[in-house]
Amino acid sequence: MIVIAKDELRINEEIRAREVRVNTVDGEQLGIMPLAHALELAAQHHLDLVEIAPKAKPPVCRIMDYGKYQYEQQKREKEARKRQKTVDVKEVKLRIRIEEHDFDVKTKNAIRFLEGGDKVKATIMFRGRELTHPELGEELLNKMAVKLQDIAVIERKPKLEGRNMVMIVAPKSSK
Repeated sequence: MIVIAKDELRINEEIRAREVRVNTVDGEQLGIMPLAHALELAAQHHLDLVEIAPKAKPPVCRIMDYGKYQYEQQKREKEARKRQKTVDVKEVKLRIRIEEHDFDVKTKNAIRFLEGGDKVKATIMFRGRELTHPELGEELLNKMAVKLQDIAVIERKPKLEGRNMVMIVAPKSSK
């Protein structure tokens, strides 16, 4: 596998140096030679001369099939994007006067989200005079945290934000 610097590579006639150090596709060094001779060598093999280390003295060039290299690079990047896992934040909204069964349903949804690898934002919405008793909301979120403690860690403790109280839990790392 060939790893080359990401910034724009110069190819064939775009190379500006007079002399270059030339490598083959296999990594075999051909030595330092004038640019014209290196371009001629690449043309003889029906390949491209690619500048892979422009800051070196003299710059290092490799004789390779640049189109094939670009194609393989794109394939590797696509594969890396496939393996990447994005963590979403799912929300579970509760009310301060929630019934026990409804609370259990919301907790089961939170468990499902956490098992799917997502974070859960548990929000308690206060209406009217309910805001005078934020300790009831905190009690409810702590009750949920106790039920989720086997599979989750509290990332952000219950905190009042305007008319809502928010707590964020994340799945425990499975290492």
